[in-house]
Amino acid sequence: MAEVETLSPETAKVIRQVCNQKKLKTPRLGIINDQNPTAFTYGSLPNSARLVVSQGLFTYLDDDEIATVYAHELGHIVHWDFAVMTVASTLVQICYLIYSTARRFGRGGGDSKIKDAMQTAALVAYVFYVVGTYLVLYLSRTREYFADHFAAESTGNPNGLSRALVKIAYGILEEGSRTQEPSRLIEGTRALGIYDHKAAASTGTAYRIASDTQKVGRVFLWDMFNPWGWWMELNSTHPLTGKRVRALSNYAEQLGLPTEFDMGRVIGEGKTLNKSRLYGNFFLDVVLYGAETIGFLVGLVIGVILLSSSPNTGLVMGVPLIGLGIGIVVKALVMFPDYKQAPETDILTLMSDPYASPLRGQPAKLEGQLIGRGDAGYKFGSDLKIQDRSGMLYLHYASRFGPIGNFLFGMKRVQSLIGELVGAVGWFRRGVAPWMDLIQLQSENGTIVNSYHRFWSFILGGGSIILGVVLIMFLSRS
Repeated sequence: MAEVETLSPETAKVIRQVCNQKKLKTPRLGIINDQNPTAFTYGSLPNSARLVVSQGLFTYLDDDEIATVYAHELGHIVHWDFAVMTVASTLVQICYLIYSTARRFGRGGGDSKIKDAMQTAALVAYVFYVVGTYLVLYLSRTREYFADHFAAESTGNPNGLSRALVKIAYGILEEGSRTQEPSRLIEGTRALGIYDHKAAASTGTAYRIASDTQKVGRVFLWDMFNPWGWWMELNSTHPLTGKRVRALSNYAEQLGLPTEFDMGRVIGEGKTLNKSRLYGNFFLDVVLYGAETIGFLVGLVIGVILLSSSPNTGLVMGVPLIGLGIGIVVKALVMFPDYKQAPETDILTLMSDPYASPLRGQPAKLEGQLIGRGDAGYKFGSDLKIQDRSGMLYLHYASRFGPIGNFLFGMKRVQSLIGELVGAVGWFRRGVAPWMDLIQLQSENGTIVNSYHRFWSFILGGGSIILGVVLIMFLSRS
């Protein structure tokens, strides 16, 4: 406690206040020597809990903001969140254990009735496992909202926590720009931490160039209004940042405080978005995600229908392959559209687009510096990070020689590229973590790297179509 009081007097005051009010033993406090700002809590019971933060929290946050982060973590302790989540996760794992055991016995010999019962039990247990997994994730997100609310009530400073979340994102982004490899602390505590580092790029980028809350707020449009945001959040332990800031702004209004972020303006702008474009693109993208499967099944149906009027058995095998190939090609054309007229832009502008999609690639040109390897790999990772005047973005590389080519590129080329000022051409995509599928890296001396995301899609799609045609033609002669 003495070290915390020295670094943040307001935090020590909040800890004593909460522990006295809730008749809680002061948790064991720890500070990790890491400049990536984060905080997390673990333990078995509230009176034996441990609250740990990183040194980076004190570097990037002001005193009152640090206090709200500690209050958030104290909220997890008061609400027994680690115990609740442990029990919930255990129940889900029990369902999976029942499923795997019943499936194994259901495949063995013996009484057919017992085998049928085991197979039914396995199916039911698996359904409970899948549903339970999503319920646990929902429970985790709900506990984060409750902890945010607890921090707002116990400190009377919901705006401080809003600022803290944005600054934590900024700090993670800044630290990521100074190292060539991802932080083990941030990676290892993703589910436990106060903030999902995967979501840091967009919010941190907005704060990097200006603390203007209107510019930060525009990045939140995707979180709150894009259907992909809702879809991606289903698989996350944390709510999207925009939704957390919106809830904290509501708490501020309830306390009669001016809001730090004008979320009313953001909500107003969100209501003017083209809903048919948002949802139309989303549902079309969902269909396109399964284009290969849909093409194969449609081809199979057509092949069976044609077989009824033709003796050519190749139709049943060839037409589904043609459908599969067409599905792959159509999906590739949507994911990787023509990039020859890609506009010059910056990272913040890309991240402020509320219509951005993880599937529908948006051609773009960026000017910046390569600052390290991307999140996808470590020592031999082939992905890169580019930084321009507005922020940082991951560049996803794809070799024409597949995984082996990616490994060799990461081993032999990436290190020599770090520090280069480049022009990057690629397809921007937005998920919880934004990224760009790289097409080319260019310098003043010309193109230095080519990336081949479309290459294998067209090879596989075209090959499948050709194989299907050959099968039909070959079997029609036999």
